[in-house]
Amino acid sequence: MVNLKNLLENIDEISNQEKVKLVAVSKNVTEKEVIELYNQGQIDFGENRVQELKRKQDILSSYPLKWHFIGTLQKNKINHMLTTKPVLWQSCSSLELAYEVDKRAKFSLNTLLQINTALEDTKSGVEPNLAIETYLQIKEECKNLNLQGIMCIGANSDDKIKVAKTFEDTYKIYQNLQKYGVKICSMGMSGDYEIAIKSGSNMIRLGSMLYR
Repeated sequence: MVNLKNLLENIDEISNQEKVKLVAVSKNVTEKEVIELYNQGQIDFGENRVQELKRKQDILSSYPLKWHFIGTLQKNKINHMLTTKPVLWQSCSSLELAYEVDKRAKFSLNTLLQINTALEDTKSGVEPNLAIETYLQIKEECKNLNLQGIMCIGANSDDKIKVAKTFEDTYKIYQNLQKYGVKICSMGMSGDYEIAIKSGSNMIRLGSMLYR
């Protein structure tokens, strides 16, 4: 298990701007590991499967945890995801999906627009050239979605320059949206979070490295 204090100090050293929020991804671990991290001060946790989010949320309901939904959302899981009332839905990957969730939500759902900046078929998200237009359309038309920022997954590459470009291009979109109230730029996972932070990320989603 990671020493959370040391990790957060390292994150602060890498970041040359604002505070970076850590979301601990708990998709491959049990409630025991979640509690161990909580005991070190971690509050924000992310799950990429609706069923697992609901299960852990129920079991750990006595803990003041903040749950993020970060995975691909299938339409037949929308209602289930909404029952969990996540503190942040990080993976709104299309205008069509935004409409569907907005139509069914009965509360204001904090949301990030996922952008496929890497332009990889294996990744979800809107194309970067459509990101600003899509963001503003969702903001205008989906009253139950409280858009707070954007999210991306770095390029699947060993080339750090290519990975950095993914994040840098996403950060430029973030900068262009700041005048519309955008606050969150969620980029970076266990293998590339340092590159993401240097590129401007203010929220990272770390999984495997936390539990070694």
